[in-house]
Amino acid sequence: MKRPWLAPFTPLYAAGLALRNLRIENGWEPVRRLRWPVVSIGNLSTGGSGKTPLTIALARALTQRGFQVDVLSRGYGRQGQLPARVLPDGTTEDFGDEPLLIARQTGVLVYVAGQRYQAGRMAEAALGSADKQDRRRPTVHLLDDGFQHRQLHRDVDILLLDRRDLTDSLLPTGNLREPLKAARRAGVIAIPADDPGLEAELKAWGWQGPVWRLHRKMAVPAVDGSVVVFCGIARPEQFFAGLESAGLHIAAQLAFPDHHRYTPADVKRFAAAARTTGATALITTEKDQVRLGKLASVFPESLPLKTAGLRIKIEDRDAALDWLIDRLAKKSEHNGT
Repeated sequence: MKRPWLAPFTPLYAAGLALRNLRIENGWEPVRRLRWPVVSIGNLSTGGSGKTPLTIALARALTQRGFQVDVLSRGYGRQGQLPARVLPDGTTEDFGDEPLLIARQTGVLVYVAGQRYQAGRMAEAALGSADKQDRRRPTVHLLDDGFQHRQLHRDVDILLLDRRDLTDSLLPTGNLREPLKAARRAGVIAIPADDPGLEAELKAWGWQGPVWRLHRKMAVPAVDGSVVVFCGIARPEQFFAGLESAGLHIAAQLAFPDHHRYTPADVKRFAAAARTTGATALITTEKDQVRLGKLASVFPESLPLKTAGLRIKIEDRDAALDWLIDRLAKKSEHNGT
């Protein structure tokens, strides 16, 4: 959604962004390097592109290829300030919703810190105390939502783009954290597989690097009757449309701000909406279920809470992984690690 009334502030945002990039590109702001290679997964817009599902997919795929994988995240919304290892049975207040979801779904180690370099140092210290078998495995850090976090050196930048990014405006008028030209920093651009013309447009724009095509699939639970759906994500309309296209009858839908922290009052609101509409179940996203915490267990059997998860598959996954692993190997040889 664009906010034209905020247009006077966009030049100020652009000036601040340009100054920050100038500081990094001229070495006035240090870019720190970890011992092991870093793969960043990010985007240009403010959420909703599938960064977390892609991070989960890559963590699983690289683990299957024999890599020791960990994930470094900011831990948006957590209350603590110190670097921390994410405990899968922890709370979003401790670690943030996305790190907690990644830890639960992948089984890899996840670390959070405002400065991702500190999270990486904690990960490498833990690896140094691991058993010999783990230390012999090739290691890679996945940097979740890391495209703008340029204070940490990365070996490969994977940038998710969709068609809206081509014509959107910078914050706060639009939703872009950086202009489209910033995409030239990427090592690979990942696009929706259901937009066949986007790759050609990127190449016409001048992109010469690899393009990954991502297949997004929503795992929709079976429900008899109508449902009340709710979420607190960046692009709720995508979630609602996905449920409708899967054949669910949505009796009511409630959208909250991204990373919304749920309260008992919200739960009462969901129950009231179900009573009013005659809905038989509630459906939300996996991230929202994580943020509900203990509140997720208060719903009665007569009104169960179910989740619809987003899964991402990389088209020609083996070829994409071969390219990524080869790129990491060449970077390691160049860096002498």
